[in-house]
Amino acid sequence: MSARKNLRHAARLIISSAALGMILCGGALAGGQAAATKPTASVSSSSAASSDTILAAMAAELDRSKTQLKMDNLAPPYYIEYHVTDVQQFYAEAAFGALRLSETTHTRSLRAVVRVGDYKHDSYGPGGGQGAADSAPLDSDQTALRRALWLATDRAYKSATEALAGKQANQTQFKGDQDFDDFSHETPLQSVDPLARLNIDTKTWTDALVKATDLFRTDPKLDSLTASARFTVTNKYFVNSEGTVTRQGTEVDALQLAGSSQAADGMRLSRSPYFVAAKASDLPTPEKFEAAAGDMISTLKALRDAPVAEEDYLGPVLFTPDAASDLVATLIGNNVLGDRPRAGDTARTSGSFAASYKNRVLPTFLSVTDDPTMTSFGNKGLVGTYDVDDEGVHAEKVPVIDKGLLTNYLVGREPIRDFPQSNGHGRAGSGQPPHTSVGNLILTASDSMSPADLKQKLISMCRDQGKPYGYLAQTLSVTQTITGGGRGRGGPANFDVEMIPVLLYRVYVSDGHEELVRGAVFDGLDTRALRGDIVAAGNDATLDNRNGPIPTSIITPSLLFDELELRRTDAKNPKLPEYEAPTLSSAATK
Repeated sequence: MSARKNLRHAARLIISSAALGMILCGGALAGGQAAATKPTASVSSSSAASSDTILAAMAAELDRSKTQLKMDNLAPPYYIEYHVTDVQQFYAEAAFGALRLSETTHTRSLRAVVRVGDYKHDSYGPGGGQGAADSAPLDSDQTALRRALWLATDRAYKSATEALAGKQANQTQFKGDQDFDDFSHETPLQSVDPLARLNIDTKTWTDALVKATDLFRTDPKLDSLTASARFTVTNKYFVNSEGTVTRQGTEVDALQLAGSSQAADGMRLSRSPYFVAAKASDLPTPEKFEAAAGDMISTLKALRDAPVAEEDYLGPVLFTPDAASDLVATLIGNNVLGDRPRAGDTARTSGSFAASYKNRVLPTFLSVTDDPTMTSFGNKGLVGTYDVDDEGVHAEKVPVIDKGLLTNYLVGREPIRDFPQSNGHGRAGSGQPPHTSVGNLILTASDSMSPADLKQKLISMCRDQGKPYGYLAQTLSVTQTITGGGRGRGGPANFDVEMIPVLLYRVYVSDGHEELVRGAVFDGLDTRALRGDIVAAGNDATLDNRNGPIPTSIITPSLLFDELELRRTDAKNPKLPEYEAPTLSSAATK
């Protein structure tokens, strides 16, 4: 472990109370012992940690479950873990200049996981045995919380014993034995962060939403204009029977706009810019948010007046960082996850890079790293930052693609072939089982160009190919359709991905001017295009924080492809409204 990491962990609040000592001194249950494969975190005492009633209740109930959980004629558990997730949130929404929702909520969920068998072969899997979840009491009453944990543990144990029998029966259909464990051995750690607290000026933001959406009065052809604000703090508590105890507090704040309109031919046009930050001060000010709403309305008007991309195009396309972040998140981020495939499948993972280990997946001048320990970029906080994942493992910086070669996968505690240990990428939404996920995914180029030079290279390539123009994709909309599996549906998910350019410009060779067009979709924009068609990258790397059940951050520059296919969408245009919207009279104007 680096000196920087040692200092960071030594500075954190570490549990040492008698109530939690039962966990800190306890090892794995029957069925296996943890192997010392990684450095142990620095340990110091803290009265704040020892007084945490939630951790104390979790520790006490876990100690009781370790000694008493056993059904007649059935194997005892070899491993138990408890999660408690506390979420406080303020959410507000406005439409057409009026507030329509403003609420502060506080929820708390718990999840118990019981594993039967041993580290090599156990009960956990997509067919069952993934634990039991429930709501948890909000007032931190230890008796109430322990009772809820007890009931969840009982359900999880019964589910695990049934799942183990089914899993063993299923494995008899396949020849040979897997050369990796069902659950990885990891060194226990104890780390308690300060609690995150919700502290937001709600009136400032509700007023900002109202003012931003009141701009609908500037364009009578808008069909909808909404704005929302979501400020969320999450405190996660985790204990397991190996001796790991963690508490982590995070904040994710988000503003979003959404507007729609229709062109004269009925084509539906929409925009939905968003702003996500690790703290409220990183968000746009109310004035800048209102300006962003005005810009969105202007682009919707421009889209209504824009020509339709009628032609089939095959040639150079330049993606700005905004559009490139969708490519990186979807085509790279989703495919470097070490999700184990279905039983009997000999592939290493379930993604498109399953057979690409140590093979080239990008041009040699591009590399990709996932670094959850990185905290900021360009003076902005990263929402994908964390020190310990949701399986109690230290986060690691992982170089997944080195000079175009796939060298690593992001792995949790469910090993895959050639990757027996977690690299700290098991993450979970509230009350959900953990699965592999990116944290802060960064694409870098060893050779880069300015945005102006990239545009000139696009023009030069089009001129060499005899094309009157090339294309510049500024903003994308990504649609992913599950085609098989799916977490909670019997295995890791497989997706069909459709990339739809929302803001797409023709860049003319004659003078470099740009013309907005609408109604185009990409064909063949997939991992093969990433490998063979990227010819240049910009020096304009940009941060894209993304909200969701699992917050992530993407950092990428502009990307220039030498050959991509665009065609007109085959989606049918809806009918225009049968009669006009109410008149925006001067009397009604504020």
